[in-house]
Amino acid sequence: MDQREDYDHLQKAGKEHLWMHFSRHGVYDDAHDIPVIVKGDGMYIWDSRGKRYLDGLAGLFVVQVGHGRHELAEAAAKQASELAFFPIWTFAHPMAIALAERISTYTPGDLNRVFFTTGGGEAVETAWKAAKQYFKLTGKPNKTKAISRQIAYHGTPHGALSITGIPALKEAFEPLVPTTVHVPNTNFYRADEHAGPAVTSWFADGRASSGETAETDRPAAGFGDDLEAFGRWAADQIEEAIIAEGPDTVAAVFLEPVQNAGGCFPPPPGYFQRVREICDRHDVLLVSDEVICAFGRLGDMFGSNRYGYVPDMITCAKGLTSGYSPLAAMIASDRVMEPFLQGSTSFAHGYTFGGHPVSTAVAMANLDIIEREKLNEHVRDNEGAFRGTLEKLLDLDIVGDVRGDGFFYGIELVKDKATKETFSDAESEKLLRGFLSKALFDHGLYCRADDRGDPVIQLSPPLIADQSHFDEMEQILRSVLIEAQGLL
Repeated sequence: MDQREDYDHLQKAGKEHLWMHFSRHGVYDDAHDIPVIVKGDGMYIWDSRGKRYLDGLAGLFVVQVGHGRHELAEAAAKQASELAFFPIWTFAHPMAIALAERISTYTPGDLNRVFFTTGGGEAVETAWKAAKQYFKLTGKPNKTKAISRQIAYHGTPHGALSITGIPALKEAFEPLVPTTVHVPNTNFYRADEHAGPAVTSWFADGRASSGETAETDRPAAGFGDDLEAFGRWAADQIEEAIIAEGPDTVAAVFLEPVQNAGGCFPPPPGYFQRVREICDRHDVLLVSDEVICAFGRLGDMFGSNRYGYVPDMITCAKGLTSGYSPLAAMIASDRVMEPFLQGSTSFAHGYTFGGHPVSTAVAMANLDIIEREKLNEHVRDNEGAFRGTLEKLLDLDIVGDVRGDGFFYGIELVKDKATKETFSDAESEKLLRGFLSKALFDHGLYCRADDRGDPVIQLSPPLIADQSHFDEMEQILRSVLIEAQGLL
């Protein structure tokens, strides 16, 4: 089979048999092919036609150490030849034990117990179930609800999707798990636009509960440049939500260190410290969802370390293995674990492939690379240069804001820069899916153009990126965004 025949076969088979995730299959026809990626090396990926692209998203916020690391492939092969599979249901194996111990040396506070899953959504699901059972075991069985932020994404399993604060992602799968509550996020660029009820409760069928919506105070003149005041206000909305629902009914608050969906919202100074105080005051568990933010994305093994707070649980995935094998985890504090250590108590929850021997071996080798090559230090040393390079794009009329931390940035696009006017749904559809996604890829940059919230472009390159890659991203983005401005 020659190269053309092989390409045609891949396209035909893909269109007829592969069900891709979060994909509009109706767009793939005789005139529109599926992008098929066949190779990765360092900062770059190649498609089945041989074209090279800069990976500006690390796969999907995943490939921390870059593509094509033979060391990780060899670790997988070695482990598979010794013990390819065994579950950690009652039993254990050396790699799961070693990785759990190693992770506990990176975590803040007393987060020492590691429950392995295979993906981030499963880790979030695990954390909510653990929180519910924890309170049942400690004599507070009514504490079952979860609070998260608007536009925040926490995964696709039914529980994790209920926690997710993006209504459009939930509609097709309702009814979901009652009751979850969503509070304002930390998008400071849009801080002064907050109006009306800040806290929204959702029933299992996804309807907003007007009877459970809390009106809260806001400064009449807005927040201006006072980032700390905005952070206090945003944190206080969590307490308003806890009080509105009833502290005896709320089990956990789920927050990402830097919120992904909506375009990389960093926490204002003092935000997480205030949230920690609020959770302690009302005996609510704080879950730091670090599926994206852990293992170097923000220049530390955990985002909670970077921002100086100690959660009760951490969920993590993606960068743990740099994507070379599936693995995720929920990490619990000694306090959360303690009632599960009593007598015949069991956490009746698990996944066949959680803590898989091959995946845990890959994770150990991946962490070796992160430490040996000082990738956390590299991110901290270069995040200012990354930000500065992206901020050059602020001279374009379509670029309203550049925000993020570490190697995790969002560029918000606007219709009117002076007023911060955003695009209508139809305009966003035309801009993002009708033009930008394809144009950026055609110009050799793989990244994300997204409209979960206001339209953004997200960049999250492998942690090995340097100034040459930052410049390449900026040049491609500039070229495509100038063309996009001409279409508006």
